[in-house]
This record gives sequence, structure tokens and C-alpha cells, in this order.
Amino acid sequence: MVVGPDFSSSVKEEHFDEVEALLLTAFPTDAEARLVRQLRVDGDMLYECRKPWEGKIGGYCALSRMQAPEGWACLAPMAVRPEWQGGRLAENNPNMEVGGPKDELFRSPWRFGTRMLQELESWYELRSERLRKRLPETIVVLGKPSFYGRYGFSRERAQKLKSPYPLDYTLILRRGDDVPEAELIYPRAFSAGA
Repeated sequence: MVVGPDFSSSVKEEHFDEVEALLLTAFPTDAEARLVRQLRVDGDMLYECRKPWEGKIGGYCALSRMQAPEGWACLAPMAVRPEWQGGRLAENNPNMEVGGPKDELFRSPWRFGTRMLQELESWYELRSERLRKRLPETIVVLGKPSFYGRYGFSRERAQKLKSPYPLDYTLILRRGDDVPEAELIYPRAFSAGA
């Protein structure tokens, strides 16, 4: 029995409208939807992931190709259907026991963002060299360190980077424990006011 959202799958052209609808409801403006469209047009989209549940898209994340350093990717945007954020889907599920001390255990598998980031983190724990070579060397995210830090992203390892965005909110996910020095140049869509 599957507990929580279905397995993630890649986004295909037939999902574009559904992804756009999710982005328009999950964010206060259309900036993220425009960003995704522009990343696709520019050929900078590396991978798009959707997490469905009962025939609806519940979560989405995109990895785009950084202009520099070569082989790095950017995680943005990431979105969850507003009515399912924070494990609320579990609270409305009659099959779940909610209200006791195990309440968090029941909600955790239903957190779409958590599940997507756990899957992403697990990619960097793969032992297969063949599969690991297909991954970006590093994934950069701009966000809350308290959230992304739970899933392998490190703010400390990003502190020697040069970025157009604040380093206090810049985190990286990569193998090892080094602190790389590099200048981050995001895809054109990020600076084009997408």
C-alpha cells in the first residue's frame, strides 16, 4: 500500500498546462510560471519533476542548467498545491490517525516538498558510478536554510561562492564535504525578469 503522494515522474509536454496551473496557484504572482516557460524556451531546463496524487499534480520542481560553473544546476522553482501544503492532505484523509503523539509520523509521508527533496538527496547517495555521472555536479538553491538544510543542502558549503543573491539563503547539494569557490551565473531567464 502506497502511503502519501505517488512516485515522482518527469514532466512531459502534455503536463505543461497542469504545471503552469500549479505554479499560478502556489505563488502570489506569475513570475515562476514565466520563469519555467523561459527556461524551456532557452533550452536551460535539465529536468522537471512532478509528484501526482489521485490524478492531480501535487508538487513540482525544476532543475535548470547554470551558466557557470559548468555542470552545476539550480533548483527553482519548487511548488506544492496550496491546499496540500504542510501535510494538510493527511489531515483530511479518513484513513489516517491524526491528533495523537504520532501525528507527525502520519503527516510526514504526505508532505510533497519533503518527499521531492528526499528523492533529490537520495540521488547523491547512489553508489552506481554510471548513474552518478548523469547528475549535476552540484545543485544550488536559494531558500530557507532551516528547510533545505534538512535534505542535504548546505549553507556553510556555499559561503565561498560569489552570487548575485544573498549567501545567507544560498545552499548547495553535492557529494563530499568540500567548500567550493566559484562564481554562480544563473540561467538567463533568472535575470531577464522572467
